[in-house]
Amino acid sequence: MKPNISFEFHKCFSTFTIFFVVFFHFSPCSSSRSLSEPEFTNPTAITKAKYANHTAISDFRMINRKKLSECPDPNPYIEINVSSTNSQLSDDQFVTVTISGVLIPAASDWVAMISPANSDVSSCPFNGIQYQQTGDFSVLPLLCHYPVKAQYASSDPGYLGCKNHECKQRDSRGKCAVKTCTATLQFHVINIRTDIEFVFFAGGFITPCILKRTTPTSFANPKKPLYGHLSSIDSTGNSMRVTWVSGDDSPQQVQYGNGKSQTSVVTTFSQADMCSSVPTSPAKDFGWHDPGYIHSALMTGLQPSTTFSYRYGSNSAGWSDSIKFKTPPAGGADEVKFLAYGDMGKAPRDPSVEHYIQPGSISVVNAIASEVSSGNIDSIFHIGDISYATGFLVEWDFFLHLISPVASQLSYMTAIGNHERDYIDTGSVYITADSGGECGVPYETYFPMPTSEKDKPWYSIEQGSVHFTVISTEHEWSESSEQYAWMKMDMASVDRTRTPWLIFMGHRPMYSSSDGLSIIPNVDNKFVQAVEPLLLSNKVDLVLFGHVHNYERTCAIYQGECKAMPKKDGNGIDTYDSSNYQAPVHAVIGMAGFSLDSFPSTASAWSLKRISDFGYARVDATKTDLNFEYVNANTTQVGDRFHITRS
Repeated sequence: MKPNISFEFHKCFSTFTIFFVVFFHFSPCSSSRSLSEPEFTNPTAITKAKYANHTAISDFRMINRKKLSECPDPNPYIEINVSSTNSQLSDDQFVTVTISGVLIPAASDWVAMISPANSDVSSCPFNGIQYQQTGDFSVLPLLCHYPVKAQYASSDPGYLGCKNHECKQRDSRGKCAVKTCTATLQFHVINIRTDIEFVFFAGGFITPCILKRTTPTSFANPKKPLYGHLSSIDSTGNSMRVTWVSGDDSPQQVQYGNGKSQTSVVTTFSQADMCSSVPTSPAKDFGWHDPGYIHSALMTGLQPSTTFSYRYGSNSAGWSDSIKFKTPPAGGADEVKFLAYGDMGKAPRDPSVEHYIQPGSISVVNAIASEVSSGNIDSIFHIGDISYATGFLVEWDFFLHLISPVASQLSYMTAIGNHERDYIDTGSVYITADSGGECGVPYETYFPMPTSEKDKPWYSIEQGSVHFTVISTEHEWSESSEQYAWMKMDMASVDRTRTPWLIFMGHRPMYSSSDGLSIIPNVDNKFVQAVEPLLLSNKVDLVLFGHVHNYERTCAIYQGECKAMPKKDGNGIDTYDSSNYQAPVHAVIGMAGFSLDSFPSTASAWSLKRISDFGYARVDATKTDLNFEYVNANTTQVGDRFHITRS
């Protein structure tokens, strides 16, 4: 299909952006301890509001890419110190960073966590336009290397008022002549393999200069095997793949069951594997972080719907804890219970500012962890916009750390989204740069799905009574495409006596009351026109999409018209009768983390339920009844419920 955004638009906007980068860049680095930040508040707020549905914008992402010179500050008392239980960092801990000796606390004082510690800090005056690629159109400066996270010193509520102070010099009468102020900050640190230093800046995010830096601190075991997660490779339930990250390039093992073991296949990706254009992508430049080595091993000889234990690692690199996991039911079994959602990402567990914070992600993970621990869930489906790393590679580690408590216990299946795949001139349908130059490479490395080959991330799998058809909305889906032929073949081949339910999953929706941007609407009518007829002709029961950050349910719909409406059962629950099939029911479930999208005051007749709260979908499908629930992550209450029945 034709691109949604013309090359001319990008060329004109890039020229416009370069002008503003040059115009605003050459403000001097702040040297005054009380200097406030330049007044960019209103333009930034306007930009954030305008592009709210396209990409989240953090002030931290707009740090100036200029030389991090030492501040011309004569203060001899300033210190920055790191205190932790051990001299080296553990795999998961909170680190206390103390800045002291400050004569005049300023709201623009801040601390960055830099990794690796030898990161380039040379001047990069034009590279601010790189953020424009991923939808960040604010023209504010940047550091030359992406800081993992940052906090303003005012995160300590006593800092600006100098409540924590000490006397550095007294006069002849014994009174304090020089009083300095202190701030104590907490940083959540996980094992990202490369050493870390903390840097104290003056001048805010816009015009930073260095006041003091710590000596580098390393992790106790940078080779430690971490962040294991499971996925299914077929519909039997007899095999499970476990994937983990380590700083060790030697093959390791997964040990499971009663004395079984398998050796891992080791892979990785490099900066050369990232995509780029003009200007350079974040993944190719200042957002790069070494991913270590990704290990994957196949546990075979299992039984479906059964609990086993496993651990992964090696004697030289170390071992994970022993983890219990549950295999999904085999395709054709009587029942499957699964959770589904899209657009999760991650958020800091400290007061830090980071690139692309998804505020609902932690509450959703906590809620689904409770579900998984109950033993009543068989699998999870995460349908696109996985980590929102978008070219800032260290954030994949933080996302994997977030989901590991649940993804290590059951099958965690995924679909690719725009923020994993899309980039200019790389074969994605949409020529935005939403992946920040990742182009699907990290996603497919971290989450190997049962696909036919690389960069063809569509697949199907059966669990219990359900056949899942999982597509990529970011790869070509027109009627002449390979993916279209596969969709047609896959859905036509489903044995409905074996798996009576057919669920279709992807990222971008066919129906949404939230319009999105005028240049990139949430619903692509060409996608609807090409693929929707396949759903009807193959009698798809339920369609699940993400991309829009809320929950919305439709009637049984085709071509924008309600072909059937649900009826209330004896408990007042909406019930769709699939025995008299008319059209599929659609649900948008992109409410798992990213800042929520609101709904217009009025909606079309096909929109039956709309909720803008963080949550997830819980589905229980037997041979004759599919029960769907939207669960509010903060309250764990069911906000919407419906049935689809068949005789």
